[in-house]
Amino acid sequence: MKNNFFNNDSLDKKSIKQRIRKLSKTKIGFYSIGLYPASLAYNSAMQQSTKSLLLATRPGRSLLGAFSEEAIKGMDPTHLAKMRRMSFHREEGKSVSNSLEYLIAKCDLVILTANSKYIQEDLAQACQIKEDLDRNNVVLGCLSGSFNHDQTNNESYVLCEKNPNLGFFSGFHRHGSLRDPVDSFTANFCHPNALTALIGAHLLNQLSPNIQVSPGIHNVEAQYIKAGKNMASIFAGFGHEYHQQKPGILPTVLTLLLHQALDQAATISMSRKDRYELYNQQTIALTELGYAVPKIEAILNKGSFTEKVRDHTFSQLTAIVADVRGSMMLPATGKPTRNFEAGQVLAKGMREHNRCPYDVYEFEQWCQEAGLNTGALEGLKALQYWPQIKKKYSIPHHDTSMVNLLYKGLYGIEEDQNLAFKVMTESRELSNYCQESVRHTHSRKYAEALDNMEEEDALELLSNTVIIDNAKKAIRDDNIIEDRELTSQTPAYIHIMNSIEQE
Repeated sequence: MKNNFFNNDSLDKKSIKQRIRKLSKTKIGFYSIGLYPASLAYNSAMQQSTKSLLLATRPGRSLLGAFSEEAIKGMDPTHLAKMRRMSFHREEGKSVSNSLEYLIAKCDLVILTANSKYIQEDLAQACQIKEDLDRNNVVLGCLSGSFNHDQTNNESYVLCEKNPNLGFFSGFHRHGSLRDPVDSFTANFCHPNALTALIGAHLLNQLSPNIQVSPGIHNVEAQYIKAGKNMASIFAGFGHEYHQQKPGILPTVLTLLLHQALDQAATISMSRKDRYELYNQQTIALTELGYAVPKIEAILNKGSFTEKVRDHTFSQLTAIVADVRGSMMLPATGKPTRNFEAGQVLAKGMREHNRCPYDVYEFEQWCQEAGLNTGALEGLKALQYWPQIKKKYSIPHHDTSMVNLLYKGLYGIEEDQNLAFKVMTESRELSNYCQESVRHTHSRKYAEALDNMEEEDALELLSNTVIIDNAKKAIRDDNIIEDRELTSQTPAYIHIMNSIEQE
Protein backbone atom coordinates (compact mmCIF):
# COMPACT_ATOMS: atom_id res chain seq x y z
CA MET A 1 0.00 0.00 0.00
CA LYS A 2 1.49 3.33 -1.09
CA ASN A 3 0.97 5.66 1.80
CA ASN A 4 3.12 8.79 1.94
CA PHE A 5 2.88 12.50 1.21
CA PHE A 6 5.23 12.58 -1.81
CA ASN A 7 5.70 10.76 -5.10
CA ASN A 8 8.42 8.17 -4.62
CA ASP A 9 10.03 8.83 -8.01
CA SER A 10 9.98 12.65 -7.99
CA LEU A 11 13.32 14.51 -7.98
CA ASP A 12 11.87 17.85 -9.07
CA LYS A 13 12.72 20.26 -6.25
CA LYS A 14 10.26 22.91 -7.42
CA SER A 15 7.25 20.57 -7.32
CA ILE A 16 8.38 19.13 -4.00
CA LYS A 17 8.57 22.63 -2.49
CA GLN A 18 5.07 23.35 -3.77
CA ARG A 19 3.86 20.13 -2.17
CA ILE A 20 5.46 21.06 1.17
CA ARG A 21 3.81 24.50 1.10
CA LYS A 22 0.45 22.86 0.41
CA LEU A 23 0.94 20.44 3.30
CA SER A 24 1.56 23.33 5.68
CA LYS A 25 -2.02 24.49 5.02
CA THR A 26 -3.71 21.13 4.58
CA LYS A 27 -6.67 19.65 6.42
CA ILE A 28 -6.95 16.50 8.50
CA GLY A 29 -9.96 14.20 8.24
CA PHE A 30 -11.47 11.90 10.87
CA TYR A 31 -13.79 9.22 9.54
CA SER A 32 -16.25 7.22 11.71
CA ILE A 33 -16.74 9.40 14.75
CA GLY A 34 -16.79 7.47 18.01
CA LEU A 35 -16.03 8.55 21.56
CA TYR A 36 -12.31 9.28 21.13
CA PRO A 37 -12.35 11.17 17.78
CA ALA A 38 -15.44 13.14 18.86
CA SER A 39 -13.67 14.10 22.10
CA LEU A 40 -10.59 15.18 20.11
CA ALA A 41 -12.81 17.27 17.84
CA TYR A 42 -14.51 18.85 20.87
CA ASN A 43 -11.09 19.71 22.32
CA SER A 44 -10.14 21.27 18.98
CA ALA A 45 -13.35 23.30 18.91
CA MET A 46 -12.84 24.37 22.51
CA GLN A 47 -9.32 25.61 21.72
CA GLN A 48 -10.30 27.48 18.53
CA SER A 49 -8.30 25.08 16.33
CA THR A 50 -11.07 23.85 14.05
CA LYS A 51 -9.88 25.16 10.67
CA SER A 52 -7.63 22.17 10.00
CA LEU A 53 -10.12 19.42 10.95
CA LEU A 54 -12.95 17.81 8.98
CA LEU A 55 -15.24 15.08 10.29
CA ALA A 56 -17.31 12.43 8.54
CA THR A 57 -19.65 10.07 10.35
CA ARG A 58 -20.33 6.52 9.30
CA PRO A 59 -23.54 6.34 7.20
CA GLY A 60 -26.55 6.13 9.47
CA ARG A 61 -24.63 7.30 12.56
CA SER A 62 -24.93 10.63 14.36
CA LEU A 63 -22.00 12.87 15.22
CA LEU A 64 -22.56 12.64 18.99
CA GLY A 65 -23.93 9.11 19.05
CA ALA A 66 -21.11 7.82 21.26
CA PHE A 67 -22.00 10.19 24.11
CA SER A 68 -24.71 9.75 26.70
CA GLU A 69 -27.43 12.38 26.96
CA GLU A 70 -26.00 13.41 30.31
CA ALA A 71 -22.54 13.98 28.79
CA ILE A 72 -24.00 16.04 25.92
CA LYS A 73 -25.89 18.24 28.40
CA GLY A 74 -22.55 19.07 30.03
CA MET A 75 -20.98 20.28 26.77
CA ASP A 76 -20.80 23.86 25.58
CA PRO A 77 -23.39 24.52 22.81
CA THR A 78 -20.92 26.81 21.01
CA HIS A 79 -18.31 24.05 20.80
CA LEU A 80 -20.94 21.54 19.64
CA ALA A 81 -21.98 23.93 16.87
CA LYS A 82 -18.35 24.13 15.71
CA MET A 83 -18.13 20.33 15.68
CA ARG A 84 -21.23 20.12 13.51
CA ARG A 85 -19.72 22.64 11.07
CA MET A 86 -16.67 20.36 10.79
CA SER A 87 -18.94 17.55 9.58
CA PHE A 88 -20.81 19.42 6.78
CA HIS A 89 -19.93 21.26 3.56
CA ARG A 90 -21.87 23.22 0.97
CA GLU A 91 -22.86 21.76 -2.39
CA GLU A 92 -25.00 23.76 -4.81
CA GLY A 93 -26.16 25.98 -1.98
CA LYS A 94 -27.15 23.06 0.25
CA SER A 95 -25.57 21.72 3.44
CA VAL A 96 -24.30 18.16 2.84
CA SER A 97 -22.78 15.70 5.31
CA ASN A 98 -19.11 14.91 4.74
CA SER A 99 -18.30 11.42 3.50
CA LEU A 100 -15.11 9.37 3.41
CA GLU A 101 -14.79 10.25 -0.26
CA TYR A 102 -15.07 13.97 0.57
CA LEU A 103 -12.35 13.68 3.24
CA ILE A 104 -9.94 11.97 0.84
CA ALA A 105 -10.65 14.61 -1.81
CA LYS A 106 -10.05 17.55 0.55
CA CYS A 107 -7.51 16.30 3.12
CA ASP A 108 -3.93 15.06 2.91
CA LEU A 109 -4.11 13.06 6.14
CA VAL A 110 -7.18 10.93 6.91
CA ILE A 111 -7.49 8.98 10.16
CA LEU A 112 -9.86 6.00 10.07
CA THR A 113 -11.13 5.92 13.63
CA ALA A 114 -13.37 2.80 13.70
CA ASN A 115 -12.67 -0.13 16.02
CA SER A 116 -11.88 -3.69 14.97
CA LYS A 117 -15.45 -4.33 13.79
CA TYR A 118 -15.18 -1.95 10.82
CA ILE A 119 -11.55 -0.93 10.35
CA GLN A 120 -10.58 -3.51 7.72
CA GLU A 121 -13.58 -2.65 5.58
CA ASP A 122 -12.90 1.09 5.99
CA LEU A 123 -9.25 0.72 5.00
CA ALA A 124 -10.09 -1.23 1.85
CA GLN A 125 -12.71 1.37 0.91
CA ALA A 126 -10.32 4.27 1.56
CA CYS A 127 -7.59 2.70 -0.58
CA GLN A 128 -10.04 2.23 -3.44
CA ILE A 129 -11.24 5.85 -3.18
CA LYS A 130 -7.64 7.09 -3.24
CA GLU A 131 -7.09 5.20 -6.47
CA ASP A 132 -10.38 6.32 -8.05
CA LEU A 133 -9.74 9.99 -7.23
CA ASP A 134 -6.03 9.78 -8.12
CA ARG A 135 -5.22 10.99 -4.59
CA ASN A 136 -2.37 8.58 -3.96
CA ASN A 137 -0.46 11.05 -1.79
CA VAL A 138 -3.17 11.14 0.85
CA VAL A 139 -1.78 9.42 3.95
CA LEU A 140 -4.10 7.03 5.80
CA GLY A 141 -3.82 6.25 9.49
CA CYS A 142 -5.94 4.43 12.05
CA LEU A 143 -6.84 4.68 15.73
CA SER A 144 -7.83 1.05 16.13
CA GLY A 145 -5.74 -0.40 18.95
CA SER A 146 -7.19 -3.89 18.72
CA PHE A 147 -6.68 -7.32 17.23
CA ASN A 148 -8.42 -8.29 14.02
CA HIS A 149 -9.31 -11.91 13.36
CA ASP A 150 -9.21 -13.88 10.13
CA GLN A 151 -12.04 -16.41 10.51
CA THR A 152 -10.89 -18.45 7.52
CA ASN A 153 -7.36 -19.05 8.84
CA ASN A 154 -8.35 -18.68 12.52
CA GLU A 155 -5.57 -16.12 12.88
CA SER A 156 -5.43 -12.94 14.93
CA TYR A 157 -3.20 -9.99 14.04
CA VAL A 158 -2.82 -6.22 14.29
CA LEU A 159 -3.77 -4.27 11.17
CA CYS A 160 -0.42 -2.48 10.81
CA GLU A 161 1.28 -5.85 10.50
CA LYS A 162 -0.84 -6.71 7.45
CA ASN A 163 -0.45 -3.16 6.12
CA PRO A 164 3.06 -2.07 7.18
CA ASN A 165 2.78 1.42 5.63
CA LEU A 166 -0.41 2.29 7.51
CA GLY A 167 -0.07 5.16 9.97
CA PHE A 168 -1.08 4.70 13.60
CA PHE A 169 -2.25 7.57 15.82
CA SER A 170 -2.62 6.96 19.54
CA GLY A 171 -2.70 8.73 22.89
CA PHE A 172 -4.23 8.17 26.30
CA HIS A 173 -7.54 9.58 27.47
CA ARG A 174 -10.36 8.79 29.88
CA HIS A 175 -14.05 9.45 29.53
CA GLY A 176 -14.57 13.19 29.42
CA SER A 177 -10.92 14.10 29.94
CA LEU A 178 -10.49 15.56 26.47
CA ARG A 179 -13.36 17.91 27.24
CA ASP A 180 -11.37 19.52 30.06
CA PRO A 181 -10.22 22.98 28.88
CA VAL A 182 -6.97 22.99 30.89
CA ASP A 183 -5.74 19.37 30.90
CA SER A 184 -3.02 18.41 28.40
CA PHE A 185 -2.37 15.14 26.60
CA THR A 186 0.39 13.46 24.61
CA ALA A 187 0.04 11.25 21.55
CA ASN A 188 2.22 9.56 18.93
CA PHE A 189 1.78 9.35 15.17
CA CYS A 190 3.75 6.37 13.89
CA HIS A 191 4.67 5.53 10.31
CA PRO A 192 7.63 3.37 9.18
CA ASN A 193 8.92 6.24 7.03
CA ALA A 194 10.46 8.85 9.35
CA LEU A 195 9.64 11.82 7.11
CA THR A 196 5.98 10.78 6.80
CA ALA A 197 5.83 10.30 10.58
CA LEU A 198 7.39 13.72 11.17
CA ILE A 199 4.97 15.55 8.86
CA GLY A 200 1.94 13.60 10.07
CA ALA A 201 2.75 14.36 13.71
CA HIS A 202 3.26 18.04 12.84
CA LEU A 203 -0.18 18.22 11.23
CA LEU A 204 -1.92 16.40 14.10
CA ASN A 205 -0.12 18.60 16.61
CA GLN A 206 -2.17 21.52 15.26
CA LEU A 207 -5.46 19.96 16.40
CA SER A 208 -5.21 21.71 19.75
CA PRO A 209 -2.56 23.39 21.92
CA ASN A 210 -3.62 20.91 24.62
CA ILE A 211 -2.60 17.88 22.53
CA GLN A 212 1.11 17.31 21.89
CA VAL A 213 1.82 14.80 19.12
CA SER A 214 5.27 13.29 18.57
CA PRO A 215 6.42 11.18 15.59
CA GLY A 216 7.59 7.58 15.67
CA ILE A 217 8.34 4.80 13.20
CA HIS A 218 7.03 1.85 15.26
CA ASN A 219 3.46 1.55 14.01
CA VAL A 220 3.26 -2.25 14.40
CA GLU A 221 4.65 -2.23 17.94
CA ALA A 222 2.52 0.75 18.98
CA GLN A 223 -0.65 -0.92 17.69
CA TYR A 224 0.22 -4.20 19.41
CA ILE A 225 0.83 -2.34 22.69
CA LYS A 226 -2.54 -0.63 22.37
CA ALA A 227 -4.27 -3.94 21.65
CA GLY A 228 -2.43 -5.94 24.31
CA LYS A 229 -2.84 -3.40 27.08
CA ASN A 230 -6.64 -3.68 26.76
CA MET A 231 -6.40 -7.21 28.15
CA ALA A 232 -3.89 -6.13 30.80
CA SER A 233 -6.24 -3.30 31.79
CA ILE A 234 -8.94 -5.87 32.69
CA PHE A 235 -6.51 -7.55 35.10
CA ALA A 236 -5.47 -4.14 36.48
CA GLY A 237 -9.10 -3.26 37.20
CA PHE A 238 -9.56 -6.61 38.90
CA GLY A 239 -6.46 -6.06 41.04
CA HIS A 240 -7.47 -2.57 42.13
CA GLU A 241 -10.95 -3.73 43.12
CA TYR A 242 -10.26 -7.13 44.69
CA HIS A 243 -6.99 -6.34 46.48
CA GLN A 244 -7.68 -2.74 47.50
CA GLN A 245 -7.36 -3.74 51.17
CA LYS A 246 -4.01 -5.45 50.47
CA PRO A 247 -1.82 -2.69 49.07
CA GLY A 248 1.33 -4.82 49.09
CA ILE A 249 0.41 -6.98 46.09
CA LEU A 250 -0.95 -4.30 43.77
CA PRO A 251 2.36 -2.59 42.77
CA THR A 252 3.79 -5.99 41.86
CA VAL A 253 0.79 -6.88 39.70
CA LEU A 254 0.73 -3.52 37.90
CA THR A 255 4.49 -3.49 37.29
CA LEU A 256 4.36 -6.99 35.83
CA LEU A 257 1.41 -6.13 33.57
CA LEU A 258 3.30 -3.11 32.19
CA HIS A 259 6.59 -4.94 31.66
CA GLN A 260 4.98 -7.93 30.00
CA ALA A 261 3.03 -5.72 27.59
CA LEU A 262 6.28 -4.03 26.56
CA ASP A 263 8.21 -7.31 26.38
CA GLN A 264 5.58 -8.85 24.12
CA ALA A 265 5.81 -5.95 21.69
CA ALA A 266 9.61 -6.12 21.84
CA THR A 267 9.49 -9.77 20.81
CA ILE A 268 7.15 -8.98 17.93
CA SER A 269 9.43 -6.16 16.81
CA MET A 270 12.23 -8.66 16.13
CA SER A 271 10.07 -10.45 13.56
CA ARG A 272 9.21 -7.38 11.44
CA LYS A 273 9.98 -8.09 7.79
CA ASP A 274 10.92 -4.43 7.26
CA ARG A 275 13.17 -4.20 10.30
CA TYR A 276 16.37 -3.56 8.31
CA GLU A 277 14.78 -0.74 6.32
CA LEU A 278 13.21 0.64 9.49
CA TYR A 279 16.60 1.38 11.01
CA ASN A 280 19.08 1.52 8.14
CA GLN A 281 17.35 3.31 5.27
CA GLN A 282 15.85 6.37 6.97
CA THR A 283 16.67 9.83 5.62
CA ILE A 284 15.98 11.29 9.05
CA ALA A 285 17.73 9.84 12.09
CA LEU A 286 15.51 8.48 14.85
CA THR A 287 17.12 10.88 17.31
CA GLU A 288 15.68 13.72 15.19
CA LEU A 289 12.20 12.28 15.81
CA GLY A 290 12.66 12.37 19.57
CA TYR A 291 14.17 8.94 20.19
CA ALA A 292 16.95 9.19 22.77
CA VAL A 293 19.07 6.49 21.11
CA PRO A 294 18.82 4.76 17.71
CA LYS A 295 18.22 1.26 19.04
CA ILE A 296 17.60 -0.68 22.27
CA GLU A 297 17.98 -4.44 21.97
CA ALA A 298 17.89 -7.27 24.53
CA ILE A 299 20.26 -10.24 24.29
CA LEU A 300 19.62 -13.67 25.81
CA ASN A 301 22.39 -16.06 26.79
CA LYS A 302 21.63 -19.37 25.08
CA GLY A 303 24.45 -21.27 26.79
CA SER A 304 27.22 -21.43 24.23
CA PHE A 305 26.07 -18.33 22.32
CA THR A 306 23.99 -15.18 22.67
CA GLU A 307 20.95 -14.22 20.61
CA LYS A 308 19.06 -10.96 20.07
CA VAL A 309 15.53 -11.68 21.26
CA ARG A 310 13.85 -8.29 21.80
CA ASP A 311 13.83 -4.83 20.28
CA HIS A 312 12.76 -2.24 22.85
CA THR A 313 13.47 0.83 20.68
CA PHE A 314 9.75 1.63 20.49
CA SER A 315 9.63 2.01 24.29
CA GLN A 316 11.00 5.53 23.76
CA LEU A 317 7.52 6.49 22.47
CA THR A 318 6.44 8.23 25.64
CA ALA A 319 2.74 8.52 24.80
CA ILE A 320 2.44 4.83 23.95
CA VAL A 321 4.03 3.75 27.24
CA ALA A 322 1.95 6.36 29.11
CA ASP A 323 -1.15 4.81 27.53
CA VAL A 324 -0.32 1.45 29.13
CA ARG A 325 0.38 3.02 32.51
CA GLY A 326 -2.70 5.24 32.39
CA SER A 327 -4.95 2.34 31.47
CA MET A 328 -3.91 0.57 34.66
CA MET A 329 -4.51 3.48 37.03
CA LEU A 330 -7.58 4.28 39.08
CA PRO A 331 -8.19 8.01 38.57
CA ALA A 332 -8.79 10.35 41.50
CA THR A 333 -11.75 11.82 39.59
CA GLY A 334 -13.83 10.54 36.69
CA LYS A 335 -14.02 7.02 35.35
CA PRO A 336 -11.20 4.66 34.39
CA THR A 337 -11.02 3.03 30.96
CA ARG A 338 -13.84 0.68 29.97
CA ASN A 339 -11.62 -2.41 30.09
CA PHE A 340 -10.47 -1.39 33.58
CA GLU A 341 -14.13 -1.08 34.58
CA ALA A 342 -14.73 -4.59 33.24
CA GLY A 343 -11.95 -5.83 35.54
CA GLN A 344 -13.66 -4.14 38.49
CA VAL A 345 -16.92 -5.89 37.53
CA LEU A 346 -15.04 -9.21 37.37
CA ALA A 347 -13.66 -8.69 40.89
CA LYS A 348 -17.09 -7.84 42.33
CA GLY A 349 -18.69 -10.86 40.65
CA MET A 350 -15.96 -13.23 41.84
CA ARG A 351 -16.28 -11.91 45.38
CA GLU A 352 -20.06 -12.23 45.31
CA HIS A 353 -20.15 -15.76 43.83
CA ASN A 354 -16.85 -16.99 45.33
CA ARG A 355 -15.78 -18.34 41.94
CA CYS A 356 -14.78 -17.33 38.45
CA PRO A 357 -17.66 -16.79 36.02
CA TYR A 358 -18.83 -20.11 34.56
CA ASP A 359 -17.92 -18.82 31.11
CA VAL A 360 -17.32 -15.58 29.26
CA TYR A 361 -21.04 -15.21 28.57
CA GLU A 362 -21.75 -14.98 32.29
CA PHE A 363 -19.00 -12.39 32.60
CA GLU A 364 -20.57 -10.39 29.77
CA GLN A 365 -23.87 -10.56 31.64
CA TRP A 366 -22.16 -9.16 34.75
CA CYS A 367 -20.78 -6.31 32.61
CA GLN A 368 -24.15 -5.53 31.04
CA GLU A 369 -25.82 -5.48 34.45
CA ALA A 370 -23.18 -2.94 35.51
CA GLY A 371 -24.02 -0.75 32.51
CA LEU A 372 -20.98 -1.68 30.40
CA ASN A 373 -21.41 -2.21 26.65
CA THR A 374 -19.50 -5.42 25.96
CA GLY A 375 -19.24 -4.51 22.27
CA ALA A 376 -16.85 -1.71 23.25
CA LEU A 377 -14.58 -3.98 25.31
CA GLU A 378 -11.72 -4.64 22.89
CA GLY A 379 -9.75 -6.39 25.65
CA LEU A 380 -12.47 -8.97 26.15
CA LYS A 381 -12.75 -9.54 22.40
CA ALA A 382 -8.99 -10.05 22.13
CA LEU A 383 -8.86 -12.43 25.09
CA GLN A 384 -11.09 -14.86 23.19
CA TYR A 385 -8.27 -15.37 20.67
CA TRP A 386 -5.38 -15.18 23.13
CA PRO A 387 -4.00 -18.71 22.45
CA GLN A 388 -3.80 -17.94 18.71
CA ILE A 389 -2.19 -14.54 19.33
CA LYS A 390 0.44 -16.01 21.63
CA LYS A 391 1.20 -18.83 19.20
CA LYS A 392 1.27 -16.61 16.11
CA TYR A 393 3.87 -14.27 17.56
CA SER A 394 5.81 -17.01 19.43
CA ILE A 395 5.61 -15.10 22.70
CA PRO A 396 7.07 -17.15 25.58
CA HIS A 397 5.03 -18.00 28.66
CA HIS A 398 7.14 -15.89 30.99
CA ASP A 399 6.23 -12.77 28.98
CA THR A 400 2.51 -13.51 29.03
CA SER A 401 1.87 -15.01 32.46
CA MET A 402 -0.62 -12.39 33.70
CA VAL A 403 -2.87 -12.55 30.65
CA ASN A 404 -2.48 -16.35 30.69
CA LEU A 405 -3.90 -16.38 34.21
CA LEU A 406 -6.80 -14.12 33.23
CA TYR A 407 -7.54 -16.33 30.22
CA LYS A 408 -7.65 -19.45 32.42
CA GLY A 409 -10.09 -17.70 34.74
CA LEU A 410 -12.52 -16.92 31.91
CA TYR A 411 -11.94 -19.64 29.31
CA GLY A 412 -10.31 -22.50 31.21
CA ILE A 413 -11.86 -25.85 32.08
CA GLU A 414 -13.48 -26.06 35.53
CA GLU A 415 -10.31 -27.36 37.22
CA ASP A 416 -8.22 -24.54 35.77
CA GLN A 417 -10.83 -21.96 36.67
CA ASN A 418 -10.78 -23.13 40.29
CA LEU A 419 -6.98 -22.84 40.34
CA ALA A 420 -7.10 -19.41 38.68
CA PHE A 421 -9.65 -18.22 41.25
CA LYS A 422 -7.42 -19.29 44.12
CA VAL A 423 -4.32 -17.65 42.62
CA MET A 424 -6.09 -14.42 41.63
CA THR A 425 -7.86 -13.92 44.96
CA GLU A 426 -5.28 -15.04 47.54
CA SER A 427 -2.53 -12.48 47.99
CA ARG A 428 0.23 -14.97 48.82
CA GLU A 429 -0.62 -17.23 45.88
CA LEU A 430 -0.73 -14.24 43.53
CA SER A 431 2.59 -12.82 44.74
CA ASN A 432 4.24 -16.23 44.34
CA TYR A 433 2.74 -16.55 40.87
CA CYS A 434 4.05 -13.09 39.93
CA GLN A 435 7.53 -14.04 41.09
CA GLU A 436 7.74 -17.54 39.66
CA SER A 437 5.82 -17.21 36.39
CA VAL A 438 8.28 -14.67 34.98
CA ARG A 439 11.20 -17.07 35.30
CA HIS A 440 12.42 -18.91 32.26
CA THR A 441 11.64 -22.62 32.51
CA HIS A 442 15.25 -23.54 33.19
CA SER A 443 15.64 -20.79 35.77
CA ARG A 444 12.77 -22.29 37.75
CA LYS A 445 14.51 -25.68 37.67
CA TYR A 446 17.29 -24.38 39.86
CA ALA A 447 14.96 -22.53 42.22
CA GLU A 448 12.90 -25.69 42.68
CA ALA A 449 16.02 -27.79 43.12
CA LEU A 450 17.17 -25.54 45.97
CA ASP A 451 13.82 -26.07 47.67
CA ASN A 452 14.11 -29.87 47.31
CA MET A 453 17.78 -30.60 48.00
CA GLU A 454 16.90 -33.80 49.86
CA GLU A 455 15.75 -35.36 46.59
CA GLU A 456 18.29 -37.07 44.40
CA ASP A 457 17.30 -35.48 41.07
CA ALA A 458 17.53 -31.98 42.56
CA LEU A 459 20.91 -32.73 44.11
CA GLU A 460 22.09 -34.13 40.79
CA LEU A 461 21.16 -30.94 38.95
CA LEU A 462 22.87 -28.69 41.48
CA SER A 463 26.04 -30.76 41.62
CA ASN A 464 26.27 -30.73 37.84
CA THR A 465 26.38 -26.95 37.80
CA VAL A 466 29.70 -27.05 39.59
CA ILE A 467 31.20 -28.66 36.52
CA ILE A 468 30.74 -26.33 33.52
CA ASP A 469 30.51 -29.00 30.84
CA ASN A 470 27.91 -30.95 32.77
CA ALA A 471 26.01 -27.76 33.59
CA LYS A 472 25.40 -27.16 29.87
CA LYS A 473 24.05 -30.69 29.57
CA ALA A 474 21.75 -30.13 32.56
CA ILE A 475 20.33 -26.98 31.00
CA ARG A 476 19.36 -28.92 27.89
CA ASP A 477 17.83 -31.82 29.81
CA ASP A 478 14.12 -31.07 30.06
CA ASN A 479 13.34 -34.12 32.19
CA ILE A 480 15.44 -33.62 35.30
CA ILE A 481 13.12 -31.60 37.48
CA GLU A 482 10.12 -30.55 35.40
CA ASP A 483 8.49 -33.97 35.36
CA ARG A 484 8.06 -34.21 39.12
CA GLU A 485 4.46 -35.23 39.79
CA LEU A 486 2.24 -32.53 41.25
CA THR A 487 0.23 -33.42 44.33
CA SER A 488 -2.63 -31.92 46.33
CA GLN A 489 0.01 -30.34 48.55
CA THR A 490 1.55 -28.46 45.62
CA PRO A 491 0.57 -24.74 45.72
CA ALA A 492 -2.15 -23.60 43.34
CA TYR A 493 0.19 -21.21 41.52
CA ILE A 494 2.45 -24.14 40.55
CA HIS A 495 -0.55 -26.14 39.30
CA ILE A 496 -1.83 -23.28 37.11
CA MET A 497 1.66 -22.56 35.74
CA ASN A 498 1.99 -26.23 34.81
CA SER A 499 -1.39 -26.18 33.07
CA ILE A 500 -0.44 -23.07 31.09
CA GLU A 501 2.92 -24.49 30.02
CA GLN A 502 1.41 -27.78 28.84
CA GLU A 503 -0.60 -25.99 26.14
